[in-house]
Amino acid sequence: MVKLSVIVPFYNVQQYAPDTLRSLKANAREDFEFILVDDCSRDGTPEILARAERELPGAVLVRHEKNGGLATARNTGIDRARGEYLTFLDGDDWLAPGYYPKLVGAIEDLGCDFLRTDHVQCTARARSVQRVPVGRRGVVLNPREAILPADRSTSVDYAFAWAGVYHRRLVDKGLLHFTDGLRTAEDRPWIWKLHREAESFAAVNLLGVFYRRGVATSLTQIGDVRQLDFIRAFDQVIEETAADPEAASLLPKAVRTYCAIISHHVGSIERFEPAVAKKLKSMSAAALRRMPQDILDEALDSMDIQRASKLRRLRRRPAPAGVAA
Repeated sequence: MVKLSVIVPFYNVQQYAPDTLRSLKANAREDFEFILVDDCSRDGTPEILARAERELPGAVLVRHEKNGGLATARNTGIDRARGEYLTFLDGDDWLAPGYYPKLVGAIEDLGCDFLRTDHVQCTARARSVQRVPVGRRGVVLNPREAILPADRSTSVDYAFAWAGVYHRRLVDKGLLHFTDGLRTAEDRPWIWKLHREAESFAAVNLLGVFYRRGVATSLTQIGDVRQLDFIRAFDQVIEETAADPEAASLLPKAVRTYCAIISHHVGSIERFEPAVAKKLKSMSAAALRRMPQDILDEALDSMDIQRASKLRRLRRRPAPAGVAA
């Protein structure tokens, strides 16, 4: 039986894929499989992956005929996975040797639905450790209780899918798939759903994923219309959280986070193409008006004056006909 399935989407990352694949080889075990999803790359990535299929123990290569984005590529991997546990890695990141055996050992010891880990953020030559915002480590917790408080960073704000490992029962319950077609912020509805509906989780002091920031081909660096998918992602968070039995306590956190993300994008609007920047403002204004207005007012009142004033002006902005999220 396969113990661990590692799902790794690749798209035009020929510069970084060899490092990623070498690190996977340094984590190989006879009961591990590595599902390499080529999301219709147009550079030298397919040739690199074809070689890895032959040389990497446990490699399973899957090719998309059409580029579908990270969420869709991960779903392809989930559907092909045979492991008792599943985890993710992006095609431009890498691992410490022997990390995955330790990760599997940790979740087996705790017996929880999912496990969250810290990671190392790498920007050029700089390295910094990013911690899961969960204070209690190595103990099984209720995921729902880790969503709040609304005014602090919590586990739902640490949305990196690759910073953890997940039991197969989450797939069986329909909790591990991503919203198909989301090009950015795909982890946000996903992490909220996990914390609302899974039964148990834990955070552990285990470092091993190296997250590469500042990659030129990453959507976080590209100011085109795909970036605006964050609105669809957070609309989903609001809609699903509003249907939760504890919506009254959870929605303030969802609304406040949505406002913070809108403020971040509008605050760096110069990186967007002019037409996309205009659409960002219109769609953000519409999104603010769709939120529960009483909860939005409370969220704005709790923010610093500069950010709150910016969002209030944006909310008053008239929406052109035909503009929707």
